[in-house]
Amino acid sequence: KRVIDEVTVEAANQEDIDNTIKVMGGEDWEMWIDALKEADVLADNFKTTAYTYIGKELTWPIYGHATIGKAKEDLDRATQAIKESTKGLNGEAYVSSLNAVVTQASSAIPIMPLYISALFKVMKADGTYEGTIEQIHSLFTENLYGETPRFDEGGHLFQNYKELEDDVQARVQHVWDSVDTDTIDELTDYVGYHNEFLRLFGFGIDSVDYEQDVNPDVAISQLID
Repeated sequence: KRVIDEVTVEAANQEDIDNTIKVMGGEDWEMWIDALKEADVLADNFKTTAYTYIGKELTWPIYGHATIGKAKEDLDRATQAIKESTKGLNGEAYVSSLNAVVTQASSAIPIMPLYISALFKVMKADGTYEGTIEQIHSLFTENLYGETPRFDEGGHLFQNYKELEDDVQARVQHVWDSVDTDTIDELTDYVGYHNEFLRLFGFGIDSVDYEQDVNPDVAISQLID
C-alpha cells in the first residue's frame, strides 16, 4: 500500500540465523552439483552460478550485514567447495551479484519496496533499467560467457554495476531522504513496482479478463502418472 512508515526489526537469534542459512545459503547448490557429479552428467568446463543480491549502503543493514548476509556468506563458502569438488572437471562456480528486482521475497523485506521503487525511477530515467529476463540475458552475455567478465571485490560476477554507480546511489539516497506518503508517486516509481508485483501472480495484465469464469480442472496431455 502507498504508505511510508517506520518499523523496528528485532535482532535474530542463533536459531533464526541457522534457519536462514539453511534456506538461503549454499547447501542445496552443493547438493545439486554433488548429485550431478555422482550421476556423471557434468560436462568438462561446466559453469554454475547462484544469484544473490547485496546492494550498497541503503540495503547493507538488511542484505549485507544482517541475518540474510550470513546466508550470502554461506553462498561464498559453497562456491569454493564446489570448485574444489569439481576441479577434476575444471568446473567453474560463481555467485552472481544482481540488481534489485521485484520478487515475492524482496517485497516482504523491510525497506526493499521503497528502495526498489526509488531505484526504478532513477534507472528508468537513465535508460539503464532492466527487467529480470533482460538482466539475466546480460549476465550470460557480459559475464558468465563474456570475454572480459566483471568481478566485484568479493569475487562475485558483478552484474549490478549499473545500480551501484555512485551517481545512481546518490540520487536514490536523495529520494529516500525526501519521500513521504504524499510524494511517493511523484518521487518514486511505485506504480511500476506495484505492477511488477501483481504480474508475479498473473495479475495486472491488460489482455486478461479477470471477470471471466475459468475451469481450474483442465486435463494435461501426456501427463505421466
